[in-house]
Amino acid sequence: MSFFIGRDRQARRAYGFDEIALVPGDLTINPDEVDTKLLIGPIKLEIPFLASAMDGVVDVAFAIAMGKQGGLGVLNLDGVNTRYDNPREVLNQIAQASPEEATALVQEIYQKPVKKELIARRVSEIKAAKVPCAVSTIPQNADEFGPIAAGAGCDIFFVQSTVATVRHQAKKYAPFDIGAFCKKMKIPVVVGNCVTYSVASELMDTGVSGLLIGVGPGAACTTRGVLGLGVPQVTATVDCAAARDYYYKRTGRYVPIITDGGMSSGGDICKAIACGADGVMVGSAFARSKEAPGQGFHWGMATPHQNLPRGTRIQVGVTGSLEEILYGPSRLDDGSQNLVGALRTCMGSIGTSSIREMQAAEIIIAPAIRTEGKIFQRTQRIGMGK
Repeated sequence: MSFFIGRDRQARRAYGFDEIALVPGDLTINPDEVDTKLLIGPIKLEIPFLASAMDGVVDVAFAIAMGKQGGLGVLNLDGVNTRYDNPREVLNQIAQASPEEATALVQEIYQKPVKKELIARRVSEIKAAKVPCAVSTIPQNADEFGPIAAGAGCDIFFVQSTVATVRHQAKKYAPFDIGAFCKKMKIPVVVGNCVTYSVASELMDTGVSGLLIGVGPGAACTTRGVLGLGVPQVTATVDCAAARDYYYKRTGRYVPIITDGGMSSGGDICKAIACGADGVMVGSAFARSKEAPGQGFHWGMATPHQNLPRGTRIQVGVTGSLEEILYGPSRLDDGSQNLVGALRTCMGSIGTSSIREMQAAEIIIAPAIRTEGKIFQRTQRIGMGK
């Protein structure tokens, strides 16, 4: 539904996670008996959780740990892990910088060129642990880095930009051809990010194996403030899920969509999947793990941009191990731990036994869902009042 925002100018109402709620079902299911698997091409994940390709979240050790827990950690090929032989020293500098120094320091650190030999080395290090390997790069580097990563044994290749489209126009350089790249690569290619039905439809027609949904919702991202771009994640996910479903009906090929960013709790993750997501890509929640390389700090992929940084370093703290964040036991009351347990419990409570079934859950508009009856939590700044 559209509303007039001024004379002869209409705008569509869009929704975020805090404005909706899921309705309990007429049937309930034992949470231990629901199916949470995610399939990306031939790669099957036991849980639909991906860790964001951000240097404060994923390095080789974290990718291995995430893989052993049943999820997928995506390594950023444009980051410090492929620019420096010993990225831990660089990460220590970023963690120790003051808030005033952080952005300039990150910009300086990321000026060092990527070493192509480190791409193959990092992929080989992850594969040596016998877990799926996923890497990410910007479109400008995909044609060069893709074959190197695939040759080293990479399982899934992500191509990420602030806004991804099939029809990119440029006179000063040759636009990245997503369709040609997908045909060239012998492994699944996931592309992002997008937020609209039309763009999602066009991207699926290129042969991608998955889509990342979301522009600017991440905790460390400032795109919405710098550029004014973005669509709240509920509406973005619903629209792109509709494109996926129509594409599947038209072609018989199912392309999973992955809601990327903006989810700070287990409840947000449950809502994303109920809105149509097949999986979720999470950054800040995993940046809080003991295994994360950021040491309690987290920064966006566009933070190092030389001309227009669209991210900032934020302090998220270290709250527990990766296993605790994924599977518990939860030691916090804010929904940031035991994320898999939260998803399973929600699926059981609304009576859905699989991710695909959960995508059809009843959703209501509920702007009071976070505040109704929570006066003591709000005044004491605990639980949902933090």
